[in-house]
Amino acid sequence: MSGCDCNVEIKDKSESRVLIALLVINGIMFIIELAIGWWAQSTALIADAMDMLADAMVYSVGLYAVGKAVVAKIHAATLSGWLQAGVGLLVLFDVVRRFIFGSDPVSSLMIGMGLVALIANVVCLILISKHRKGEVHMRASWVFSKNDVIANLGVILAGVLVGWTGSRIPDLIIGFVVALIVFRGGLLILQDARETKNNDACSSA
Repeated sequence: MSGCDCNVEIKDKSESRVLIALLVINGIMFIIELAIGWWAQSTALIADAMDMLADAMVYSVGLYAVGKAVVAKIHAATLSGWLQAGVGLLVLFDVVRRFIFGSDPVSSLMIGMGLVALIANVVCLILISKHRKGEVHMRASWVFSKNDVIANLGVILAGVLVGWTGSRIPDLIIGFVVALIVFRGGLLILQDARETKNNDACSSA
């Protein structure tokens, strides 16, 4: 086996380990945060939980792409982008639903769960950081992790504002913003995948 092949194998194993860790963390956090969000009647927490679910699905797709050809990685990133954008739209629907039918978010649960989720996502961000300039499927994972940290900070802010004002509006606003962040992240990944596809086509020509 050549030195080049060994380096590729090491890189693939490193990517796989990182993606497995991210998948496990996001999968567990999705279940916990969704349950707490439903109990707390918090749009922001539920939005963040759905973001965790989208991330877990995306990391699964990314794990499949490790070691595959560039085309497979582009397809994986494209699927990841559509999943992320789709979850963003679902969360927007939930925000509108709760705005119409009402909600009574619990600020203490929002802040506490938001802090736990923030710690989990900072760990994810550290794990994926050395792959942030890697191939397209790993760059997609980096975008998700960055978005998660921003969303967590938003949830904590919403919890503070709900407790301070006694109004559900901050929760709805942050839920809406998180949904937009998730949706925009999906669009950015789709754009990156499209540019990578075009560059690969030019290189092959």
